[in-house]
Amino acid sequence: MVVGIGGGKMLDIAKVVAFYAELPLCVCPTAASMDGPCSAISVLYHEDGSFDRYLMLEKNPDLVVVDTNVVAAAPLRMTVAGMGDALATYFEARSCAAAHGTNEHGGAPGHLALVAARACYDTLIECGVAAKRDLKKGRTSPAVERLIECNILLSGVGFESGGLALAHAIANGLTILPECKAMHGEAVAFGLVVQLRLERAPELDQVLEFCQRVGLPTTLAELGLGEISDTDLRDVANAVFRNERNMANEQAKVTKQKLVQLMCEA
Repeated sequence: MVVGIGGGKMLDIAKVVAFYAELPLCVCPTAASMDGPCSAISVLYHEDGSFDRYLMLEKNPDLVVVDTNVVAAAPLRMTVAGMGDALATYFEARSCAAAHGTNEHGGAPGHLALVAARACYDTLIECGVAAKRDLKKGRTSPAVERLIECNILLSGVGFESGGLALAHAIANGLTILPECKAMHGEAVAFGLVVQLRLERAPELDQVLEFCQRVGLPTTLAELGLGEISDTDLRDVANAVFRNERNMANEQAKVTKQKLVQLMCEA
């Protein structure tokens, strides 16, 4: 058996090793910083840190072990980043369903996936701020328990079976910039704001308020990219559009020029 203990990249490595070695897999996330632990997907990156592709695995992990006390002790920024990843789950699954797109394994988004994805959003709005406050004080409260379940399990089911769209395409596109030091979930939160602006979604103001309250970035400046050049932004847009699977799931169609404009306006 392969046992992976750590954060997102370590667990992705463990999944790949188990896949190619044809061994059972146990994953033990030490932070609720992203929603990949339960999924049958590994994210692959180039040596320079830029996004390469998703590796689709034959099965989900055989065992996922989450110790609340271990995860709650992780740096607070990591848990908040996990909120950003989970925050996008509902809106991307909704977009995928509206666009008659495909989920991460090529099927149509099912009702259960959409229910789990919606539960992510509702849980974050209900518990996210309180959970961050409790974590800051070193308390493991019911809100913290629900947040950890949301970031790791609900969002994992929601994104894998519901599908990804523009928010993740933008997050992956941003990885081409060496100066972008954002965690994955932080970049997803920014991408979600762009997606909701494109879709003119009625939830945009609520999402912006939530991000502000928990400390998720919603602008290029908050990502540390306030001085990004027009050329770099066009390069990011090109990288976003290379993520064809996720872009095909976006219900509101967008050009590269419009995407650059939306990223600047976010």
